[in-house]
Amino acid sequence: MSKKVLAVSSGGGHWVQLMRLKKSFVGCNQVYVTVNADYKSYIDTDAVFYKINDATRWDKFSLVILVLRLFWIIALERPDITVSTGAAPGYIAIRIAKLFGSKTIWIDSIANVEKISLSGEKISKHADYCLTQWEHLQNDKFVFLGKCL
Repeated sequence: MSKKVLAVSSGGGHWVQLMRLKKSFVGCNQVYVTVNADYKSYIDTDAVFYKINDATRWDKFSLVILVLRLFWIIALERPDITVSTGAAPGYIAIRIAKLFGSKTIWIDSIANVEKISLSGEKISKHADYCLTQWEHLQNDKFVFLGKCL
């Protein structure tokens, strides 16, 4: 039985970087979660796709909706592995996925050249693996294995 991978990101560059990892998920049951319904065209037809609302820490009501939606998706899908390239949806997904026993991987965005993102810093206490895409940002929490782009 193949592993189920839940891949979560917000839009724009976060999604682009997640799509660069798509080949890594071949042979797994794939579930994608993101904020733009048009992104469904980027995934394989046998993968599952969920569109969620976008939210930031500044919009508490949208965050509550996002948490509820992600909780429902994760409870339904029960992923073995959860991967995120950020930002708020990925942070929340990893926190919830841990409650369901999923292994979790956070990949900090390549846009964070000078320091680890705020979401990355916060999730590093909870995620099983944290990766940075910049060698000079590697530390005791974040490992550098290369870049998605």
